Amino acid sequence: MSLVLDSATQDLLFREARTANSFSDEPVTEEQVQAIYELVKYGPTAFNATPLRITLVRSPEARERLVQHMAAGNQAKTAAAPLVAILSADNEFHEELPALLPHFPQAKDAFFSERPVREQSAQLNAALQAAYFIVGVRAAGLAAGPMTGADFAGIQKEFLDADHTPLMVVNIGKPGEDAWFDRSPRLAFDQVVTTV
Repeated sequence: MSLVLDSATQDLLFREARTANSFSDEPVTEEQVQAIYELVKYGPTAFNATPLRITLVRSPEARERLVQHMAAGNQAKTAAAPLVAILSADNEFHEELPALLPHFPQAKDAFFSERPVREQSAQLNAALQAAYFIVGVRAAGLAAGPMTGADFAGIQKEFLDADHTPLMVVNIGKPGEDAWFDRSPRLAFDQVVTTV
């Protein structure tokens, strides 16, 4: 292969990695989460925006509140995972642009003065950051179980505010017994890539 990453790293991050459906009891530490963020914060976004917000659901009370908003098939997984993160998009991300884009501080007002434009940009760029977050979880030797089967309006009301749009809920931890479903097919190169 024409890749720089060795085969074991390719397996860890991509080929052998799957959505985990069960987890061991081993806790996920604050240090692990910090290390994941410090790695993935360098993922590319438009205007160097960082709209992703991560809400770690650690307390039993908060977990119980979250489980009530998960789809029936996701409730048990979310209740049992060592750590659960709510990933959301901050629709007021533009307020940080002068510090994050010091060579072009006027981008805040020139491009993002209107809320609908901010919301669209926040969701796209936070989704990019969320994908990097999942890869970062894998790089930490943990498994991720990202889910969109949830009542996001309820999650927003329970945990966020009107300026934050929930994108997904991610269960995080060491995989447990029978954590993986069989690998589903993927499209082949020729089905996806067109050269013009």
